[in-house]
Amino acid sequence: MEKDEKQIPEEKVTEAQELPVEEETQEEAAPELSPFEEKYNTEHDNYLRLAAEYDNYRKRTLKEKEASYTNGKADAVAKLLPVYDNLERALNQPTEDEAYKKGVELTMQELVKIFAGLGVEVFGSPGDVFDPNLHNAVMHTESEEFAENTVTQVFQKGFKLGDKIVRFAMVQVAN
Repeated sequence: MEKDEKQIPEEKVTEAQELPVEEETQEEAAPELSPFEEKYNTEHDNYLRLAAEYDNYRKRTLKEKEASYTNGKADAVAKLLPVYDNLERALNQPTEDEAYKKGVELTMQELVKIFAGLGVEVFGSPGDVFDPNLHNAVMHTESEEFAENTVTQVFQKGFKLGDKIVRFAMVQVAN
């Protein structure tokens, strides 16, 4: 084998030489634009940005307009809640006058019907599962007859308009 090796001329084996690679600049990659085309592209970009800003403005004001209507409705309902509470207290009081009691019941039914027409939900009753997003726990009780985190007593009903809570239900919760 020595003979074969000697016949081959010895070349110094070096690492592969890197050929210089021509770096393409942006100017070479893209053809040069005339001043008119540059100005057109700039103005077109500005126009697209302005159109996007206007679209965002339109969407935002529409959303604010819808929210203001819902907020106004919720405020009106909140102002009527003391009337609801007083009618509920009047219904719970014992009375001998049946005509008086019937009048209060009819008034309460009409108010509940108006709330339903506005999309108001009344919530909070004994036996419900306690939800801190809906209920305001003002008392806790240790009770064997109720499961843990169960509403045992309702002091004030809660009201909800769509996803917006108008008033949290004031409740007692079993531990």
